[in-house]
Amino acid sequence: MLNRRSLCRTILLLLAILPWAARGADTRELRVVGTHFARVYEHRVPDGYVGLGPDLLREIGKRLGATVRFEIYPWARAQLIVEQGEADILVGPYKTPERERRFSFSDKAFYQDHMLFYSRAGGVGHWSGNYSTLHGKRIAIVHGWAYGPSFDQARSVLHLSTAQTLENGLLMVLHEHVELLASNERNTNAMLASMGMTGKIVAIPQIIEVQNGYFAFPRMPRYDDLRTRFNVEFNRMVASGELAKIARQHNVHVP
Repeated sequence: MLNRRSLCRTILLLLAILPWAARGADTRELRVVGTHFARVYEHRVPDGYVGLGPDLLREIGKRLGATVRFEIYPWARAQLIVEQGEADILVGPYKTPERERRFSFSDKAFYQDHMLFYSRAGGVGHWSGNYSTLHGKRIAIVHGWAYGPSFDQARSVLHLSTAQTLENGLLMVLHEHVELLASNERNTNAMLASMGMTGKIVAIPQIIEVQNGYFAFPRMPRYDDLRTRFNVEFNRMVASGELAKIARQHNVHVP
C-alpha cells in the first residue's frame, strides 16, 4: 500500500510524464484514405501507393515524425471514414460548402483539375458554356464528385443520371445511355487509355470549372493540432517550390 506521501510523489511523476506521452503520440501512424485518382493517389502492384499525394504525405510525415499508412476505398466510403474520425487524412477532395461542414481542409490546395464534358466521337461536339443549350440532353455525373458552383446552379435545368464510378459513366456514354459525361480531364484521360477507348470518347474543349484539390481532416477538435502542424510543413513545401517540382514528376497541375 502507498502512504500519502508516496501517493503524492506518484501523482506528481505521472503529471510530469503525461505531456511527454502526449507529445509522443504526435509521432504516431497517420491513417490516410482516398480513392483512385490518376497520378494523384493510386495503388499499383508491386509498387504500392504512388502519385503526388503519397509522395507529399510521406515527406510531410517524415517531418512530423510520423509513419503513414495508405488505404483505398470507393470515394463516398473514403469521405465517410474521415468524416467519422476513423482516419486522419482524406486525399484530394475539392472544396464545397457542404464539404466544409464535414471536413477541415488544408490551408492550400495541392493539385488542380479541369472539369469537362465528354461525348462519343462525332456526338455533341460543341458547348458554349451556356447550360440552357443542354436542356433535354442526358448527362451522367459520378457519384460523390463535385463539379463546381456554376454546374450546381444549373442542375435544375439538366437531365442528370448518376454513375457509381467513372468507368461506368464512360460506358454509359459509349453505349449511348447518355449523351454526355461530366468529369475531370486528368482522371478521364487515364481511364480512357486503360479501357482502350481513347478516341472513341472525346472531351468538349469548353471548361465547366477549374477545381482545386486539397487534403482534408476530420472536423473534430482533437485533429486541430495535426492540421496546424501539417499546414506548417505543407506551406513550406509550397513556398520552397517542392510541391511544384514533385507535381511535375507526376504530370499534375498545381494552383
